[in-house]
Amino acid sequence: MEHGDSFLQSGVVFLLAAVLVVPLAKRLQLGSVLGYLLAGVLIGPSVLGLIGNPQSVAQISELGVVLLLFIIGLELSPRRLWVMRRSVFGVGLAQVLVCGLLIGSIAYSMFNQPCNSALILGLGLALSSTAFGLQILAERKELSKPHGRLAFAILLFQDIAAIPLIALIPMLGSAHQGTSAGDEVGQLAKIIISIAIVVIGGRYLLRPVFRVVAKTGLREVSTATALLVVLGTAWLMELAGVSMALGAFLAGLLLADSEYRHELEAQIEPFKGLLLGLFFMSVGMTADFVLLLNEPWIVLGFTLILVCAKLPILFAIGRWLGALDRRSALALAVVLASGGEFAFVVFKMAHQHGLFTDRLLSLVVLSITLSMALTPLLLLAIGKLFKPQPVAEREPPEEYRQFNADAPRVVIAGMGRMGQIVARVLRAQRVPFVALDTSVESIEQQRKLGSMSIFYGDPLRPEILHAAHVDSAELFIVATDNPETNIETARLVRKLYPHVKVIARARNRQHVHHLMDLEATAVRETFHSSLEMGRLILLHLGLSHDQANARIRRFRHHDEEVLRQQHLVYNDAAAVIQTAREARAELENLFEADVIEERAAIRTDLP
Repeated sequence: MEHGDSFLQSGVVFLLAAVLVVPLAKRLQLGSVLGYLLAGVLIGPSVLGLIGNPQSVAQISELGVVLLLFIIGLELSPRRLWVMRRSVFGVGLAQVLVCGLLIGSIAYSMFNQPCNSALILGLGLALSSTAFGLQILAERKELSKPHGRLAFAILLFQDIAAIPLIALIPMLGSAHQGTSAGDEVGQLAKIIISIAIVVIGGRYLLRPVFRVVAKTGLREVSTATALLVVLGTAWLMELAGVSMALGAFLAGLLLADSEYRHELEAQIEPFKGLLLGLFFMSVGMTADFVLLLNEPWIVLGFTLILVCAKLPILFAIGRWLGALDRRSALALAVVLASGGEFAFVVFKMAHQHGLFTDRLLSLVVLSITLSMALTPLLLLAIGKLFKPQPVAEREPPEEYRQFNADAPRVVIAGMGRMGQIVARVLRAQRVPFVALDTSVESIEQQRKLGSMSIFYGDPLRPEILHAAHVDSAELFIVATDNPETNIETARLVRKLYPHVKVIARARNRQHVHHLMDLEATAVRETFHSSLEMGRLILLHLGLSHDQANARIRRFRHHDEEVLRQQHLVYNDAAAVIQTAREARAELENLFEADVIEERAAIRTDLP
């Protein structure tokens, strides 16, 4: 029972730490990965000591990395890799090799590490955090930007490169420990046989198995099968002495073009997220903050060497190979300058195979954790140092400013979506009009389409209104997409030209009320399209065309009447809410009365 109680207590501690710390870290724009690391630090032996033996959860937590690699393998279809081949295998390879060689050389020459250890140290620290980097880019909405796409390609290659690196460690460890050549050949044979079993089984066995399971229609069996594939291949590769991660990656790669790929990803994703979070927490627990207190300059110096060694290389790669501007290249460098989750896996394996001492493992794990903590702070600093420059508006050609339309019947302010449709209707009816816009690109586009009645001008300037001959127009259409601009334009036109009828675009009911105050006719920009959508929905629900049209007419007339009533009290929020509630009940009664009337009409028509 004591073991059961201990396991249950550990589970509660892990979940409580994640629930409390991770949302806080995200709120502070530090990212969930750093939140998990900090949660692990807090509950680990270095701080609160709520989990006394971090190694007790290490094997379970490593399944998070295993599942992550399986999903990465699923996403690496040959077609996708071919499209991204230059960025992935060109830029990504250059980054890993250059950073790995530089950091490895520093470890060999400055820290007197053996050649094998220095090689693993350099290549391991060249890797960045996929989970951390992509999440930061997603939160900042930069994944679709040039540096975001290049970062994704580099991270993709790093994930691929982690597999042979993980497979290389046992051989380097064996060489370091002086094992015989026969043992190495035997180990290599076991690896090749295991990979062959996974490849053949994946090609000829997995798809028929998934087909049979899919026919059962049982979701839990499908989930169990997906986990069996991942854990089974991981276990097989572990027996061969390589790593669980390699087996999972191969399984995902073999199923990348399978018709069950998306189903597998959906089944694995919840387990991956939870176990990957547990993995980061276990890393945080093993971070030796006593070492930071005892030897702060060594730890901080190693962290700075890691970041400062990768930053200029990544910046240069972004500028020269990625063709990024300076700000984008710097953002790319900062996002990828820290260490990554695969470095934790690689260095832990290196420690198990005698390539790393206990002190070196503690030093690199702590340095990677600190480098991750630095990343959000560096990004904030970049944001302040390199504030985006306002885009200079193009100077419009003089011909766009010269109004050559005499006595238009209609003047349109704003040639966006609504303004263009109004202009097309007027042109088809051969009604003379003048359109105003402040976007040179929009004017160019419309003139290419043959509309020569559009000119450059701000409708909030009285001299522009005068030049556009608003005084001789019958109607002034306000169609810009800024509600405040619409209201101010309507106010100015009503003041200068009270005889001109103003029809203005409104975003919501509050804007309608302001326009009604100015005696302008308001057109709600989504109201009529929503009514049409409602009509189609009623038709699909079984109403006839006449019934659907009658309901929509009833709704429109009722809503317009409610709008007029609310205009009298629109500055009183409580009164508006009360009238809205009363209107809702009244509309239901009206619809019900229509139904009763229709049934009565049907009965009267019966013979």
